[in-house]
Amino acid sequence: MTGVDRVMENAQEGLIYKMSKGSIEAFDQFYELHSPYVYGIALKMARNASEAEDLCHDVFVEVFRSAEQFDPSRGSVRAWLAIKTKSRYLDRQRKVKRSRDYLDRVESIDQEPATDELVLRQIDREQVLSALKELPESQKKAVYGKYFNYQTQKELAAHLDKPIGTIKSLLRYGLNNLRKELIKLGWSPLSGGDHRRER
Repeated sequence: MTGVDRVMENAQEGLIYKMSKGSIEAFDQFYELHSPYVYGIALKMARNASEAEDLCHDVFVEVFRSAEQFDPSRGSVRAWLAIKTKSRYLDRQRKVKRSRDYLDRVESIDQEPATDELVLRQIDREQVLSALKELPESQKKAVYGKYFNYQTQKELAAHLDKPIGTIKSLLRYGLNNLRKELIKLGWSPLSGGDHRRER
């Protein structure tokens, strides 16, 4: 490192020290000086301008919060920024993967036909519709949407403007009440089929 480089490095380390004491002015100067460098690294990894900008923002927020952790004996300011950028990128990738895995599991569970649904498929449609009329309106809409319009829980939540948790509750109570109404109409829960009691 040349003498000029050492002077510049000392100046940057001075800004980091001031940031560690809460100086917004020092942060602004540091950001102006290094944001193009960090953005360039972020863009190479993310390959998307919008994601690179978000990543760059995250890095500098972390830099400001953890400025006191900078140790010049472990490398230059740019090396420190490069490591932080890569670390933040990997963190974001892990979060995205966890979110996708979770959504895939939810979607998979949501699409599996429940026992109640399999039973409903075996009962006469008119009989079920007749029993549905006796349910509270919100339960009726949830059950009808799920088992007759084949909407997922997410689609029902959007359609009825209710949280997923509420939709699950409506379906649970709705199916329970529907079962009671079907029994009143003569359906036998033991067989699971469309049987009416002999009169």
